[in-house]
Amino acid sequence: MKYFIFRNNTLENLFGTTDVGYSGYDDISYVPLEVDSYVWFYQVPIKFDIDSLTEEVNGYFDKLQIVYKQLPAHSQLIVFSLENLYNLNFCSTNYELKNSIIKFNMDIRDFCNAYANVKFIDFSGFLSDYPKDQWIDWKYYFLSQMVINPKLAGAFRKWFTCKTRELALSRKKCLVLDLDNTLWSGVLGEDGIGGIGIGGDYPGKAFLYFQETLIELSKQGVILTVCSKNNEADVLEAWKKNPFIKLNQKYLSAYRINWQNKADNIKELAQELNIGLDSFVFVDDNPTERELVKQLLPMVEVPDFPKYPYLLPVFFFNLVERYFRVYAITEEDKKKTEQYKANVSRTQEKKKFTDLGAYLASLEIEVTVTEANEFNIPRIAQMTQKTNQFNLTTKRYTDVEIRSLIEKGWSVFCISVKDKFGDNGITGAIILEPLADGMRIDSLLLSCRILGKGIELAFVRFILNRLHSYGVGKIYADYYPTLKNAQVADFYDRVGFDLSDQKEDGTKAYVQCLSGNYQIESYYKINMN
Repeated sequence: MKYFIFRNNTLENLFGTTDVGYSGYDDISYVPLEVDSYVWFYQVPIKFDIDSLTEEVNGYFDKLQIVYKQLPAHSQLIVFSLENLYNLNFCSTNYELKNSIIKFNMDIRDFCNAYANVKFIDFSGFLSDYPKDQWIDWKYYFLSQMVINPKLAGAFRKWFTCKTRELALSRKKCLVLDLDNTLWSGVLGEDGIGGIGIGGDYPGKAFLYFQETLIELSKQGVILTVCSKNNEADVLEAWKKNPFIKLNQKYLSAYRINWQNKADNIKELAQELNIGLDSFVFVDDNPTERELVKQLLPMVEVPDFPKYPYLLPVFFFNLVERYFRVYAITEEDKKKTEQYKANVSRTQEKKKFTDLGAYLASLEIEVTVTEANEFNIPRIAQMTQKTNQFNLTTKRYTDVEIRSLIEKGWSVFCISVKDKFGDNGITGAIILEPLADGMRIDSLLLSCRILGKGIELAFVRFILNRLHSYGVGKIYADYYPTLKNAQVADFYDRVGFDLSDQKEDGTKAYVQCLSGNYQIESYYKINMN
């Protein structure tokens, strides 16, 4: 069962009935076990005795705690905020019910902070998109206790899908930005550095706000790049001399400022950053440029740009909601800009060498292997959701599911990688399932930004040697082909595993008897934390 929902009203219109189970109304006596996620969706009942209603609401948090204690260890519990859909109050100065609702929602937030497998969803965010008189359809309420208007069901399902993606820490990685009439008003090549509109009065103030919000987005782990038809020297001079331009190369991981077509430039950016084109969102005021990218790069998201600058705050809000919102920000997210800029420096450094080994030795690569813990599990889960290229099985896990695997005796390790150009943070992980005669590599993945340096081989060999020292005699592994991970189809062959089975769809099964003699090149410094 995908979801089991504890509720005090009819919700089948919102969540459906396929692979979804429901409690009775206000019934917490039954807790099924084979469930992916549990959901608590209580809303303030429609009653007219405010005192008794307040008392009932005051008991909800205790009930939720009783439910939580009955759940299987490390199972995910999604809790919706409590909202008053029919706010009938006979006395304007009676705040008892309102205060009880506020207290429940605050208690839930504290509960989520205390227990990592409890997730909070603010239902008011959905309701705020609709007038209050649309929240309830009284006909359906009286017929079936359906509090939420069934006309909102389709919109709710889309919204809830977005929220579950947020919980999985899954979002787009990179925003590609035009310059002229996108980050400022006017055309730099025609109006000059002092003639473009940025800051001051409208419309310059609207563009300034847009730049400032984009800078904040970059601080939350979204990669910013620029793709503009301009003379590069003119733009670099504008970035240096115009004090109102806030978004410059300091916040950009890469840029393409030339007269090539933008589809080719975006492909070059994808190669330079080593991320898939389906991770990109392209923002440009020119509909011709947007259509070109849509036609030639259909995997890139291309939202319509607002017709008037005063709509830029709304446009930015929708960008975040649709592509970049996430439940929590990891420490690695906050360092993304500098990490990708450092990768560009590594690429430039590589051009100085003709021997790969000499280049790798010059990088002074240091790899730290760490067992999964409360601090790194969210990042490990995020990588399983987002990593596609170097991902041998492409299994997706939430942080709650990873905790559950560890509880069952699985082993989970991650790696942090740094070199003389900077710290890439946590960029790789391996998940191992215990078996009667050894272990199975359930998942093996590395972030695209550390590929091309042989770190993946060093990491796996280190783990294999470690497992051998623990007395593990045999390792099993699998490769599941996808549209994006063809580059790792022969990875286990390169490690030295024996192919035991191969299916027509390209799926491969491997086995290896451990010897503990896997050699790691001397220019990798590997530590076990």
